[in-house]
Amino acid sequence: MIANQLQLSEADLQETMTSGQTKFYNRVAWVKSYFGKACLLNFPSRGKFKITQRGLDLLKSGPHAIRIRTLNQYPEFVKFHKKNSNTQLEESQQNINPATQEEIEPITPEEQLENAYQDLRSQLASNLLETILNNPPAFFEQLVVDLLVAMEYGGSRKDAGQALGKTGDGGIDGIIKEDKLGLDIIYLQAKRYGVDNVVPSREVRDFTGSLDGHGAQKGVLITTSNFTRDGIEFVKRLQQKKIVLIDGEQLTQLMIDNNIGVSTTTTYTIKKIDTDYFDID
Repeated sequence: MIANQLQLSEADLQETMTSGQTKFYNRVAWVKSYFGKACLLNFPSRGKFKITQRGLDLLKSGPHAIRIRTLNQYPEFVKFHKKNSNTQLEESQQNINPATQEEIEPITPEEQLENAYQDLRSQLASNLLETILNNPPAFFEQLVVDLLVAMEYGGSRKDAGQALGKTGDGGIDGIIKEDKLGLDIIYLQAKRYGVDNVVPSREVRDFTGSLDGHGAQKGVLITTSNFTRDGIEFVKRLQQKKIVLIDGEQLTQLMIDNNIGVSTTTTYTIKKIDTDYFDID
């Protein structure tokens, strides 16, 4: 009913957060929580909520929208929110013109955490790329091995290490097993380019031609920079071969996801009420 009232599209309803939770349901849940703290709603039983007289009075006043600053007129909410909110965020909001503030899209605490997480991850990825480029080419080749093994390619690290760099001809930097049994082989090429040096499309075509010389059907071309649009489109048009292009951004994201060159400093666990525990019926 809420989705229909707000005329949300299917794309709006399917939008998810990094945690996998649907953003729409996350926001609805927080609205219920905030309205409850402001005593605009009460919750007579599990899965049910009801508008209070205070909530009806607020609706009768004809508010254009209900924002955090609308709820701040209620002492119960102020007590809750000041204890839980980000002081720096509130201070910045207080300096915003009220007319402008109405246009700001409110975000839930989970979204604030997610945005901060994505900012930290983006900065980490940038630092990783810079560190890779400050190391010699041989280090980059070993990094590729470690990453692919962490992604469960190549069997053991020893097997993968022997494979990489041993071919050395025809534009192929190495080979690695697709699975632990070695049922298929993936040919590799690693291009350690500066971030401003885009891998030209001819390099992609040459790599594809090298696969022909080895009778290979699968290849991975990894770079610390980017690929041209022509190179990307060329790979998409291939019919008999499967080639994956991994640019610098994808490389660092895969490193973070597979714990290559990074370590965990702090872990935050977000918990919620276990309603089954309190279900005594």
